[in-house]
Amino acid sequence: MGSISRRGVVRRRRLAAFLGATALAVTAQGALTAPAGAASTRSADVDFATHCVPPPIAGIPPIDGTTTARIAVDNATPKVGDTVTVTYTVVKPAASNPTDLALPADIMTPTGKVTLGGAQTGDIRVAGPKKNDPVPGRGPFPSFSMTGTFTVTSPGAITLSPGDYNIHTSYILELDTPCTVTNPPAPVSETVTATDAGQPNTRAISLGSASGSPGARVTVTGGDFTPGARVTLAGRAGTAQTADTATVTADGQGAFSGALTVNDRATTGVVAYEGDSWSDSKGTGPAAYVVIDDTPVPGDSQKITVRVTAGTLSMSQAGDTVDLGSVESGSGGTADGDLRTVTVKDHRGGTAGWSLTGKVTDFTGPGASIPASKLSWTPACATEQGSPSTCQAGSAGPVGSAGATLASAPDGTRTGGEFTVDAKLALEVPAATPPGSYAGVLTLTLT
Repeated sequence: MGSISRRGVVRRRRLAAFLGATALAVTAQGALTAPAGAASTRSADVDFATHCVPPPIAGIPPIDGTTTARIAVDNATPKVGDTVTVTYTVVKPAASNPTDLALPADIMTPTGKVTLGGAQTGDIRVAGPKKNDPVPGRGPFPSFSMTGTFTVTSPGAITLSPGDYNIHTSYILELDTPCTVTNPPAPVSETVTATDAGQPNTRAISLGSASGSPGARVTVTGGDFTPGARVTLAGRAGTAQTADTATVTADGQGAFSGALTVNDRATTGVVAYEGDSWSDSKGTGPAAYVVIDDTPVPGDSQKITVRVTAGTLSMSQAGDTVDLGSVESGSGGTADGDLRTVTVKDHRGGTAGWSLTGKVTDFTGPGASIPASKLSWTPACATEQGSPSTCQAGSAGPVGSAGATLASAPDGTRTGGEFTVDAKLALEVPAATPPGSYAGVLTLTLT
């Protein structure tokens, strides 16, 4: 029995030495310095009890240690509807190298979550790059950061606490070391104060007729204005207000009906707004209106007219294939490329904007796949000279199967034009991906 026991000890020591070069194992880091759930100052380092489970192959029991972490945001005073970027930094993991063997650089890929509390609750998924400094034998594991985003849905104080995290290692073997908060939630590290973006503008008008002769009176009916407000009715010639104006008073329900005499032959629409000057927040329109010039033609003269018809909203792309190059199996990494340029033409001549979105399938290959969530883009959009609208590039980040906005142009008093849309593409290829060719389909939708 003694001989068998010694062989078992030797076998376990050899296994532990092997794992020192392939997996992250955990050791206790001391006692807690703050109780779970205690409040803290903004962006403060907080300590919390952590239960870490090494990979089963390590033969090491779970360790109850301490993690030091910090949460930071890019906007501490957002409005409802804003997207906030969150950075979760594990300053001191509850883990260290349990062997004398050094671990190489860039083998750690962290993921985790941040817990929201207060005015908004839930979890934010965060992830970090596959990047770390070498870890010496018996040395502590380095600090790492993970990022994610959330959309503000409620006004008020929203607290952010560090949550569970996992350290994935890609070195000879693909192994995970999950660490969970022992007494959730962990202490608050950051607080954001969200404000209400305000009530949406639901004011609306309709016209009794869509055209008339110079000097004709058009009936304007409105609703959802401030009860009892003084409302200005005005003609528009493109984006400029004409001299044709009138005033009415909204009733107790915010409705009104009034008449506007339209003399300006350049009029293209009618607006209504509270007060003496236009405001996007307290106005609505323009409702389309055309002045029909029926002035008699003098003798020995000819009246020349022309009609401009509305066009369409369309897009075209310079090709339908993107090659992201190659990534070495076993090492993983990012494959980069450029989206084929997309040209958007808005020749409708109205007031509506447009939105160009994209979504991608999983990248399938020989018996395996790369998730759609691994594809990210950095959009860019250029407006052709002379276009009434100005396009806006979408946010940089994952595309995924749910989709994301590539570019857009807002509604306006006059919209349209031509736009060139591009994007830098980056596909994160996991190290464990088998060799072969992988392909996914990116579908673009213009609305």
